[in-house]
Amino acid sequence: MAEIDFDRVTKVFAGGKPAVDELTLHINDGEFMVLVGPSGCGKTTALRMLAGLEEITSGTLKIGGSVVNNALPKDRDVAMVFQNYALYPHMSVAKNIGFALKIRGDSKSEIKRKVDEAAAILRLEDYLDRRPKALSGGQRQRVAMGRAIVRSPQAFLMDEPLSNLDAKLRVEMRLEIARIQRLLNVATVYVTHDQVEAMTMGDRVAVMKDGKLQQVDTPQDLYDRPVNEFVAGFMGSPPMNLLPCQLRPGADRVEVHFGEQTVELPLSYVNTHDLPAAGAPVVLGVRPEDVLITDAGVANTVKTRVERSEALGSEILVHLSHAEVLDTSLSPGERLRHDFSRRATLIAKLGPRTKVTVGDVLSVQISPEHAHFFDAQTGETLRKKSS
Repeated sequence: MAEIDFDRVTKVFAGGKPAVDELTLHINDGEFMVLVGPSGCGKTTALRMLAGLEEITSGTLKIGGSVVNNALPKDRDVAMVFQNYALYPHMSVAKNIGFALKIRGDSKSEIKRKVDEAAAILRLEDYLDRRPKALSGGQRQRVAMGRAIVRSPQAFLMDEPLSNLDAKLRVEMRLEIARIQRLLNVATVYVTHDQVEAMTMGDRVAVMKDGKLQQVDTPQDLYDRPVNEFVAGFMGSPPMNLLPCQLRPGADRVEVHFGEQTVELPLSYVNTHDLPAAGAPVVLGVRPEDVLITDAGVANTVKTRVERSEALGSEILVHLSHAEVLDTSLSPGERLRHDFSRRATLIAKLGPRTKVTVGDVLSVQISPEHAHFFDAQTGETLRKKSS
């Protein structure tokens, strides 16, 4: 077991911009670290550099305090679990799990002991004589993990291991992988594009975009205190509402303008030191669960129209458009053009028995303590840091 350190690690492919750009990241011994971000953000490249499958252009990479920039994959003492399982179809489950130990020259009794231990951890005792084709997707994934576990590596590396599974099995395997990692207490680096996986599995989550690390924090702190607009919009399902607006600072308040409508929020919730000049464009962010439906005429509300709703059983997601689209004098064609070119929308997360109908006009209130502001130019948060 060991700590992992990326120190300004960069990877540039021939003729291109950096796929990973000066990544600095510390992973504690026994920690479950998730690298998350959209396709092409550099997360898999970072994992492959850690595994020794990609050369490092610059920077320093350490495992257990030792620099491994030029170490061969077999000399890094890490085990990788791939997206496609990479099992040998002609071998039994037991032989698949123990194959690396056989190549290493371990005795038959030692191989059997370690295979049996791994099978017990993974609940595969009844499947050791089967071949991969006779297993379900989740069972094959556990076999792939067993092959990594028996090596007792310093670190586990997992590259989107659940992407080939159906939705129900993904949820089950998320819990299973997290259970096994806690049991083994080995540093684990897990790559995914699925922010739900990241939020539910990681001790900490590193969010990447365009090769750069945006923020690394606990899942809850990423959700509650995103450092920029990208992290705010990427983490959360459904994502944070991000609305362009203008701030017009007063003596003790900020006026947020949505077309002809205005919401006033106390200045105490905004970092006034970083506040743009009056009238400068900013972005207001609010989570769907913090979009509150209230009575008409209540202060600091925005009039909206229900465009559609999604009943999910435990909740309803209501898609709301601003009052700018309520002009009934427009023809259907003009209305569509107006909708697509000018409107901003809000998603509200409501209780499962809330009665809403498409076309309803609702008044929406945003509680200031749950509002986020971002600089429209830099994307950086304007919200005061918690003390």
